Amino acid sequence: MRLRARSTLPPAAAVAAALVLAGCGGGGEAAPAKGGAATSLAPMPAVQAAQVKPLVGRWVAAAKDYFEFTADGKGVWKKGRQTLWSGQAIPDGKDRFRFSWQGGDPKTASYWGVTVTDNGAKLLFAGTNQPYTKVRTKPKGKG
Repeated sequence: MRLRARSTLPPAAAVAAALVLAGCGGGGEAAPAKGGAATSLAPMPAVQAAQVKPLVGRWVAAAKDYFEFTADGKGVWKKGRQTLWSGQAIPDGKDRFRFSWQGGDPKTASYWGVTVTDNGAKLLFAGTNQPYTKVRTKPKGKG
């Protein structure tokens, strides 16, 4: 996964990119725990479709960036054609999900995830505190 901050990114996305790089040491080897101690990335847990069902679909922000998740919990965060993150959503409590980082589970990176709110209509990204709205998309092959 490559993460690049460019001047075309909204400031919130640039901040999120910086948080990710700072939080995971840039190499995915460690994520900071509260109090400054570091911990290794944990192995990826098994994720069931029922656990990530609230995330499935596309979530768009006012800045025109978006998250999109499939039924198996795989997701992307994009701005235009640029992929800011891709990986796995990991259940982290009721309507809360953390994101995988470089194939591992950064259990202590609480800012690197989302919470589904407003009865499933909104998504709040912890990295920027930016809200996203679920959008309806046309099924492929119909239209």
